[in-house]
Amino acid sequence: MAAEETQLYAKVSNKLKGRSTPLLLETLLAMGFPVHTALKALAATGRKTAEEALVWLHDHCNDPSLDDPIPQEYALFLCPTGPLLEKLQEFWRESKRQCAKNRAHEVFPHVTLCDFFTCEDQKVECLYEALKRAGDRLLGSFPVAVPLALHSSISYLGFFINGSPADVIREFAMTFATEASLLADCSVKPCTKQLHLTLAHKFYPHHQRTLEQLARAIPLGHSCQWTAALYSRDMRFVHYQTLRALFQYKPQNVDELTLSPGDYIFVDPTQQDEASEGWVIGISQRTGCRGFLPENYTDRASESDTWVKHRMYTFSLATDLNSRKDSEASSRCNGEFLPQTARSLSSLQALQATVERKSVLVVRHGERVDQIFGKSWLQQCSTPDGKYYRPDLNFPCSLPRRSRGIKDFENDPPLSSCGIFQSRIAGDALLDSGIRISSVFASPALRCVQTAKLILEELKLEKKIKIRVEPGIFEWTKWEAGKTTPTLMSLEELKEANFNIDTGYRPAFPLSALLPAESYQEYVDRCTASVVQIVNTCPQDTGAILIVSHGSALDSCTRPLLGLPPRECGDFAQLVRKIPSLGMCFCEENKEEGKWELVNPPVKTLTHGANAAFNWRNWISGN
Repeated sequence: MAAEETQLYAKVSNKLKGRSTPLLLETLLAMGFPVHTALKALAATGRKTAEEALVWLHDHCNDPSLDDPIPQEYALFLCPTGPLLEKLQEFWRESKRQCAKNRAHEVFPHVTLCDFFTCEDQKVECLYEALKRAGDRLLGSFPVAVPLALHSSISYLGFFINGSPADVIREFAMTFATEASLLADCSVKPCTKQLHLTLAHKFYPHHQRTLEQLARAIPLGHSCQWTAALYSRDMRFVHYQTLRALFQYKPQNVDELTLSPGDYIFVDPTQQDEASEGWVIGISQRTGCRGFLPENYTDRASESDTWVKHRMYTFSLATDLNSRKDSEASSRCNGEFLPQTARSLSSLQALQATVERKSVLVVRHGERVDQIFGKSWLQQCSTPDGKYYRPDLNFPCSLPRRSRGIKDFENDPPLSSCGIFQSRIAGDALLDSGIRISSVFASPALRCVQTAKLILEELKLEKKIKIRVEPGIFEWTKWEAGKTTPTLMSLEELKEANFNIDTGYRPAFPLSALLPAESYQEYVDRCTASVVQIVNTCPQDTGAILIVSHGSALDSCTRPLLGLPPRECGDFAQLVRKIPSLGMCFCEENKEEGKWELVNPPVKTLTHGANAAFNWRNWISGN
């Protein structure tokens, strides 16, 4: 690190010593991250949660600019919400469809209050305080309704804000600029000219009439909550093109970028001399790394897609729309910040409270033998006297003993060799992710119990956590072969086969209660009852409850938690067909709002391809 940067971070550290460390920063420091990188991660993620900052730090471990003291740029916008926003977004879509894209489509509907300005990472909290103070000061005089007057010219279409409402909004912008200068040492230029909400800009002149007609159709009588929203962007890429990755790309050379769908890439058009045709050089927003990427794997995106929203101040008597989840940020009600509660947690307790939440991870089992070798798979691996042998490397090395012999595997198939490998890969990835598994529930199908065991082995938890077999999360029996429920391995047989089964667990739905060819509603009802009991069985646990079941469970075991009704039966069937081996859904409890939310799984999806059977004799003979 250069001498100037060392002095800068020493200055930051000294300032932090003079006051209590905010909880989010304290959490990251407790994990061993340096002050300057922790502050950078928090600023880059909007200081929302420690989890997001941790993910950012993990993704940017190879970012060559990680230690550079480059601050974010911030801007303050006045944004509509509710019905008016919906109508404006509808105008955005329709104007783009009828008249092609123009400059207004690059940004969401807003009124600019302050131009972009820089703020050092350690002073971002002061910027939030400046927003609070300015909002509190103008809350009583902020207009109940903001009048919008349509203005049109040959290259511009938008709503103007005039009169006393405009004066109050300008005063709010100037107050924020003053407070930001005093508290955060920022040089902020408030907007003092004509306040406007742009609808279209730099469009073809012959589209003006069509755009005007679309704009006049926007109903302005809707009530609207206006929010002052603070956004930030990476100042290094202001004049770059922004691309969005459409497909996954795995680098073939060391100088290529890894792409995941949804990644944003910054591309400087003036620095493409080194790139071959069809390729570009870009910098990944997610990782900070620079490299080559195939251009046809991407699509153009808007610069504002990469902006980070920080805090909002809502000018309304309703609760602020952006009340913070973490205990560091103050809640806002009626436009006011509530005083911050005293911290009673130690650093370790704060770390646990911030990072660990109760969650449910639903995982589909690995590849099953009959999925590859068809319904007659058992005939392919059975000797005339009923013994098992391995006719192909994708058959497992051996099968567990069953009291009624090998025939019971016909409708309760095991994992293939690839399925075993897939399960271990998923378990290893979960270990790397840092997720803490607190309990494990599995469908009684052998393939699900096997998958759960293999995942636990990779997590080094196979002796610490027992598998609780829950028949209530078994596959929809209508999809099972035969007119009777498949004969499944008993708990005693599973224990004899070296599965660490919890024989004391009382399931929500006994195995004997499974109905053959049950209706869709019966299936949904038992899954709902089962997942509710599973969650209630672990009331005090933090960390993740792992449910290993079938592809259908990714839907039927998560929608009840999310408070969503069952899908239509046809839609459900179409969805389940697309779920891959080891597909995952992850739900996390939001205690502050009293509900569960669907969030990104801790690991990526496992994608693989199939291949045909190979017979070397046929190949030699040329047949």
